[in-house]
Amino acid sequence: MTDYDAQILTPFDIGNVKLANRLAVAPMTRVSATDAGQVTAEMERYYGRFAEGGFGLIITEGLYTDQKHAQGYPFQPGVSDVEQAQAWRGMTDLVHAHDGTVFAQLMHAGALSQANRFEMLTAAPSPVRPKGTQMKFYYGEGQYPLPQAMNDEDIADAIAGFAQAAVLATRTAGFDGIEIHGANGYLLDQFLTDYTNQRTDRWGGNVAARIALTLEVIKAVKTAVGASVPVGVRLSQSKVNDYEHKWPEGEAGAEVIFGSVKDAGVDFIHVTEFEAWKPAFDGGSASLVELARRYAPQVAIIANGGLGVPQRAEQAFGDGANVIALGKAALANPDFPRRLATHTDLAEFDAAILGPIANIKDSELNMA
Repeated sequence: MTDYDAQILTPFDIGNVKLANRLAVAPMTRVSATDAGQVTAEMERYYGRFAEGGFGLIITEGLYTDQKHAQGYPFQPGVSDVEQAQAWRGMTDLVHAHDGTVFAQLMHAGALSQANRFEMLTAAPSPVRPKGTQMKFYYGEGQYPLPQAMNDEDIADAIAGFAQAAVLATRTAGFDGIEIHGANGYLLDQFLTDYTNQRTDRWGGNVAARIALTLEVIKAVKTAVGASVPVGVRLSQSKVNDYEHKWPEGEAGAEVIFGSVKDAGVDFIHVTEFEAWKPAFDGGSASLVELARRYAPQVAIIANGGLGVPQRAEQAFGDGANVIALGKAALANPDFPRRLATHTDLAEFDAAILGPIANIKDSELNMA
């Protein structure tokens, strides 16, 4: 067994939750729920295979949090009411039966919503049309709609939605922890991003003001679920509709962002970049993982972004990561930890899994 194998297969604790190893399944949108946002038998089997394959942690795809503006995609699962939460119980029970751990990722799409069965209009910090075009593999087509600016009531409702969803996820659905989706261009990231947040009130301005909504959500969720439930946040520079985005304040901004969420009491920070091993900013040498470790010392760090190659994962560990989250590598190898432990070759990722629609396919569920 190599040093990499030995390290990544050792246990690790996030808050009060004990992980069997340091391999996680990254959240990946799979648009496979019912039209009412409830889990299907195929979804239970899909997630259960990762637990059976030995992953220490599974983080779900983004679950919409309220029945207003949160939903982002057709056939996206939610945890916005008791019925949706109860539908998750079969999956969480299956994961636990395989001694796995599963966190619910809570997500509000904001301006990037491509479908919402509750509201016609999209909502965002400011009336700024998102860059790019809707994602076809999530049933999108054409430009994103121009969102309406959220007022104080809308913002309060969004915060309350995260808190209520967290309670339903942990107390009804049986999830072991909560990840707040503050990355990839969705609502909380829209507030953080300079060009999508043009507000002049308390929620806009410098980076400390733009991260404030994320901090309020963290506070509300932690208060709602209690100290025994791990609560973390996912953060990124890149977005699903703007891969090249960088925080304009550079490392000084990273210090504010990571330091603020640390002070808010998160149990973990999930750092995701398109290529997580690369320097975070032009002219610098530190990766975003390294900056997260520097400015949030004592907080567990999950790293994601092209880390299915052992050498890159080793670098992420060296930069300060505690857990490696895999996306495409996990799809190709739902038994990735078992393969590492038995020195079995890894399968290559087949892009057909995510096309033409990124839903769960029979070929995945029947993989040898």
